[in-house]
Amino acid sequence: MASPISSFDRRAFMKWAAALPLLGQIATQDLFGNVQEALGKGPASNVYRRLGVRPLINCRGTWTYLSGSLELPEVRAAQVEAAKHFVNVIELQQGVGRRLSELTGAESGMVTSGAAGAMASATAACIAGNDPAKIWQLPDTTGLKHEVVMVGGRSAFDSAIRLAGAKLVLVYSPEELQRALNENTAMIYTTDLGDQLAKEIAIAKNAKVPLLLDDAAGIPPIENMKLYAKMGTDLYTFSGGKGLMGPQCSGLLLGRKDLIDAALANTSPYEGAVCRPMKVGKEEMIGCLTAVETWLKLDLDALNREWNTRVERIVKLVETIPGVKTDVQIPKGGNRYPTLTVTWDEQAWGFTVEDCARKLSDGEPRIEVLTESNPSLVAAVVEGKPNPKEPKERNQLQIVSMTLRPGEDMIVGRRLREVLNAARKAARASS
Repeated sequence: MASPISSFDRRAFMKWAAALPLLGQIATQDLFGNVQEALGKGPASNVYRRLGVRPLINCRGTWTYLSGSLELPEVRAAQVEAAKHFVNVIELQQGVGRRLSELTGAESGMVTSGAAGAMASATAACIAGNDPAKIWQLPDTTGLKHEVVMVGGRSAFDSAIRLAGAKLVLVYSPEELQRALNENTAMIYTTDLGDQLAKEIAIAKNAKVPLLLDDAAGIPPIENMKLYAKMGTDLYTFSGGKGLMGPQCSGLLLGRKDLIDAALANTSPYEGAVCRPMKVGKEEMIGCLTAVETWLKLDLDALNREWNTRVERIVKLVETIPGVKTDVQIPKGGNRYPTLTVTWDEQAWGFTVEDCARKLSDGEPRIEVLTESNPSLVAAVVEGKPNPKEPKERNQLQIVSMTLRPGEDMIVGRRLREVLNAARKAARASS
């Protein structure tokens, strides 16, 4: 029987053997071009350097404060074409709605200023409808149905609902949802999926109250575009600038035609509408629609293989460091891309997840990874129904594959290996 030491040595040898081709590539390949592009010193990125802004390698995912995702080539080309012509924006939204209906099975749709813009337009639609006097009255909801039932409690994005004049009613179960509905209920808002969503849809249908599903990070899979229509969801929204890889400032609102028509009436370009400030240009409308059309032709399995290969390269590099462990999973709730979690004994090394994230961000090239920190969250926000007795989730360092560009995985793997190796050596030297 092999001794524990020989077994460990064998595992270490296998890790080094797996990493050697990549280490050799790092040693021999000219990564200058990739590094220059990541540093923003290439011709495609110098517009940011001129402003004193450091471009970055995005391992964190499609966060708005990190500029979402990179647009599909087809989206960029469509926006350039759209920018060459004048068009009636009202007619364009109607045309986009018809095309979205063909693609998704929803009765209609519209392009919004992100998923949060969709939330605002949907709320206004459910409160004021198409009535010009009521549209002009918002956000004053005197005499109007004005309560929005928030399933699961408050969210960092519910200001998009409140700005239309809605009063939030918080519930945490189907039973509470049923009891909360009354003559003042204008809309139900939920982020639940699966069986829970189906129960809430049934309750909403029975009460004749429209339900808005917020699944901003719900693409991929693209099948969700059609799934929620088949489930009978009154309204549902996705971000256009996340997994859909459309314009960052775009979103989609899909659902019943009467509600979409009302949402359009409460939104730009209509002067006097409460959502007039949420302007969407012809370029974003065409770009977001093109993203949907393009996604319906993409092979998600092939994309997942490509994304998985990127994080597996990083795994092979960092696992050569004794004490470093890795795990690759695809999250189920949203942002469904192969995601790498890297762990080590933070206490023994005297080196935390935040220490590592800071080193990567401060270095050149700048690398942003996913941790529990959220620089874009308003400090006072409290979401859901927090339970102070529940243990806090452990902070983790994660790398999201989807936002890595070709070649950046090698840069990230090399840099992360350097940072972790230096931390381990420093811990050993001080012990």
